[in-house]
Amino acid sequence: MSSPSHVAESPLTDRRELVEYLASGARARDDWRIGTEHEKFGFRLDDLRPPPFDGERGIEALLNGLTRFGWAPVHEHGRTIALLKDDASVTLEPAGQLELSGGQLETVHQTCGEVHSHLHEVRTVADELGLGFLGMGFQPKWRREDMPWMPKGRYAIMRDYMPRVGKLGLDMMTRTCTVQVNLDVGSEADMVKKFRVSLALQPVATALFADSPFADGKPTGYLSYRSHIWTDTDPDRTGMLDFVFDEGFGYERYVDYLLDVPMYFSYRNGEYIDLSGKSFRDFMAGRLDALPGARPTMRDWSDHMTTAFPEVRLKKYLEMRGADGGPWSRLCALPAFWVGLLYDDAALDAAWDLVRDFSMDERHALRDGVPKHALKLPFRGASVRELALEALKISAAGLQRRARLNRNGADESIFLAPLLEFAEANETPAERKLALFHGEWNGSVDPVFREFAY
Repeated sequence: MSSPSHVAESPLTDRRELVEYLASGARARDDWRIGTEHEKFGFRLDDLRPPPFDGERGIEALLNGLTRFGWAPVHEHGRTIALLKDDASVTLEPAGQLELSGGQLETVHQTCGEVHSHLHEVRTVADELGLGFLGMGFQPKWRREDMPWMPKGRYAIMRDYMPRVGKLGLDMMTRTCTVQVNLDVGSEADMVKKFRVSLALQPVATALFADSPFADGKPTGYLSYRSHIWTDTDPDRTGMLDFVFDEGFGYERYVDYLLDVPMYFSYRNGEYIDLSGKSFRDFMAGRLDALPGARPTMRDWSDHMTTAFPEVRLKKYLEMRGADGGPWSRLCALPAFWVGLLYDDAALDAAWDLVRDFSMDERHALRDGVPKHALKLPFRGASVRELALEALKISAAGLQRRARLNRNGADESIFLAPLLEFAEANETPAERKLALFHGEWNGSVDPVFREFAY
């Protein structure tokens, strides 16, 4: 989840400004970049519990420790709640899940190097504090009530609002972790095509990255319980966005969608003003009781865009949001998968040919079915596995044509290796952890903190 926007305080007077703001993100192909974000669970090595914010071994101590690597602290009410360096940031999810929002990089090789450097920095400081970090989609052991809360104003507002609109929103906030990649568009038409392809194939990514089979120390019956959580979080701001496939879809239609997403807050004078459930349309008309006569700024709009949580999210770029968090190799695999599909014209055409005749019912069946069945979900006389293998083939070809080579002469398709292995074996990371749970782990999830920590 995002920190306050750094967009200038420009007053909004017309809906067209919102459309123009989205459209301003279009870039020439040579300027397309890759921005990767990933979250991870912290735990204390002695008792496996999530660390609180405060204390000698707390999350704030970890953030302050990371400043030795050149990160600048960000404060809220005098407490360190984030870090900045260049165009990257380290932020906190509601229960202290640590998130790297990486810089805008040219290649997946650079992305993988960035992730490796970040994890090395975190490990260096965490070892001193007796902490470890785990990449999975859902907290495998601790209950919702066991999770700490970080002292960030927006999270207090969301914590109060979530139970009004869904049963699992607080679990989403405190017990999930994801990896996502943010990718550029070249024009409105390019955005539409990429949005449709990535939305239709997002369940494939969910299946390939499924790594959250446990909750409260036992199997849930799901392979991506993180993905299931989103189905009962808040229907006003989640889902598959069927309108993206409607004729005439573009920036204006997405702005209308966002205008109808209920608000959470406005960040003003260093404070979060609770506007939960209020209408951004009313805000633009100066009709909010909590801010009499006030109208939103571009900063408000930028912040509001971060409070919609569909499977693919449009800001000035597209965010792929369907994957569970995981180990280092899969943090590199996600950007590779989507860059291969979306940044090469022939691959994008092939991917669109793969999904263009999916019906709305089929897209929903994929989205609803993969959290439980992943690659084994039946689809059109075969299964999601076959769909995944075809998508991986298209992605690999796209990456090979991009021909962005590392110092050893290898292109970016090398990062697809773990995904190809899962698809060919027809076995997800979640299924492999379940086999360990029922086998050598003797019905305990505790070993996951030792065997799968970064």
